[in-house]
Formats: sequence, C-alpha cells, structure tokens
Amino acid sequence: MASLITHALVGTALGQASDREWRNDWRFWCLVVTCSILPDIDSIGFHAGVPYGSLWGHRGLTHSLLFAAFVAAGFTLVLRRAYPPSWKLGFLLLAVVVSHGVLDAMTNGGLGVAFFSPFDTQRYFFLFRPIQVSPLGIRHFFSTRGVNILISEVLWIWCPALVFAALVRMGQWWRRRQIVTLRAEANQPEGELR
Repeated sequence: MASLITHALVGTALGQASDREWRNDWRFWCLVVTCSILPDIDSIGFHAGVPYGSLWGHRGLTHSLLFAAFVAAGFTLVLRRAYPPSWKLGFLLLAVVVSHGVLDAMTNGGLGVAFFSPFDTQRYFFLFRPIQVSPLGIRHFFSTRGVNILISEVLWIWCPALVFAALVRMGQWWRRRQIVTLRAEANQPEGELR
C-alpha cells in the first residue's frame, strides 16, 4: 500500500475541487481524510488472523469499487444538508475512496487490489507500478527502507497531487475572476459597455 499520509494527501488534493464553502470547513477536511484512509480498515484483519488473500483480507472488499460507492453514498446521505448539492459531494467522496485502491494498485508489492469484490475476488495491479509498497507498521518508516518509500511516494504521488491541486485552484481563481468581470460589465450603463 501507499502510506496513510500519502493517501490523505491525495484525498486532500482531490478535495481542492470542492466548493469554496466546503474548503473553509475543517469538518469537510476531516471527512476527506477519513474517506481517503478508510479502505485500510481491513488491516485490522492481520491481527485477527484473517488471511491476506481472503475476501476480508487486506486490499480485499474494503478496497473495492462497491465499498467506495457505499461509503460515498452513506456519507452523502448523512451530510447532504451540510454540503449541498449532494451529488457533488457523492462524486467527490467516491473519487477520494477509489483513489486509495488506485494508488495501491500502482505499488510494487502485495497481492493486488480486489477492485470488483465481492463479485470477482481477483486481485489486480496496474501495468505501471512505480510506487514502493509501504509496510503496515510505523516502525519500518524509521529505516533506510522507510526513506526509500518516502522518496518514491514524493516523486510519484506527492508532486503530481500538488500540481493537480494547484491547477484546480488556479482554474477556480480564473473562473471566479471571469464571473466578477462579467458581473461588472453587466452592471455598467449601456453607453459604457465596450
């Protein structure tokens, strides 16, 4: 898997595409980060003796597209009044949860991701797998391996995520600027219009 910090960073980058009011609410960011790391709740199974390759194993059902849809729909249903329009929130949360499995399918280790679970329990990787797989425990990050994993994630995930977030914000700024300009022109007396 990619590290939880990296999953949260990607979720936060995707969250930049949301409405300005949402971005000003710290609870929205808690929701985005929660959704970005939630698929790894299956790692509890390691301690409970759940086999890695089983339906409930790591990168199994909780990394599936169905799980992502249920999580997005559930949070959207509960929070539809806090973050209208609800369809926008639903699509954003779906993208955030799905991003977790996408990143894990780009790693160079593990068994792959069961995107279509429970209907198809086959595990998948993408052909392009530049991200070094991250250990589940935190102690491995304080080693040479941890540094190599972090460098891999910065190069292949953090930089593109930050560029994406910057482009989204620039696009939003440009759109607001166009709207302000159009409103200003609409409020000018007819003789002053160009």
